[in-house]
Amino acid sequence: MKKKPVDYSGFSLRRLNEPRFSHIKLLGGWIFYFSMYFITENLIPPEKCHPIHCALDDLIPFNEFFVIFYVAWYLLVFGALAYTLFYDPPKFRKLQTYIIVTQVIAMACYVLYPSRQDLRPEVFERNNILTAVMGFIYAFDTNTGVCPSLHVGYSLGILSVALKDRKLGKGWKALLVFLVTMICLAVCFVKQHSVLDVLWAIPMCLVAEWITYGKDYWLPRIRKLLSPEK
Repeated sequence: MKKKPVDYSGFSLRRLNEPRFSHIKLLGGWIFYFSMYFITENLIPPEKCHPIHCALDDLIPFNEFFVIFYVAWYLLVFGALAYTLFYDPPKFRKLQTYIIVTQVIAMACYVLYPSRQDLRPEVFERNNILTAVMGFIYAFDTNTGVCPSLHVGYSLGILSVALKDRKLGKGWKALLVFLVTMICLAVCFVKQHSVLDVLWAIPMCLVAEWITYGKDYWLPRIRKLLSPEK
């Protein structure tokens, strides 16, 4: 079993400012997110939200098969955060920073330009375990606060961190590319998001990418690219 670089056995809240535990404070971003989620879901009524829709949405049918990948997103986010928290704190810092940036941008959008989608089917054509799961998700996750998509934002953040990891094998990277691609498609096929929600997540992720990696990853590469050959 891989050895944990940080021994959390002696952890307590009083030790959060110690260097070896300080990265845990980044989990506080989730307190902000869930607080804002509660506010936007309960204090902004659907009739005050702008419908998000494009012609491509009408060409994408509801397909319960994609519920598998939609639900896999929850496992992906939890798994990525848990693994990096225990086994790679520097990457945890990067990933959680990326996530916090997307949360702040998305919540600002949800407050300043409240959005909703009216794409959900009124009834499912088939009754099976997958439609039952989707019906459960519809029940607790309203159709408001959708643009940009945080499903897409978190997924691209996880993929960004993984692709920069030289220790991660090509097979795992290929698997993550496939999974993230399917998740981005799934949000449209299960009618949780418009295609526009997915597209608007891209500039949000570019901002998160630059804030998270610009100084120590992208800026040196840009300088090298622009510098003349010696």
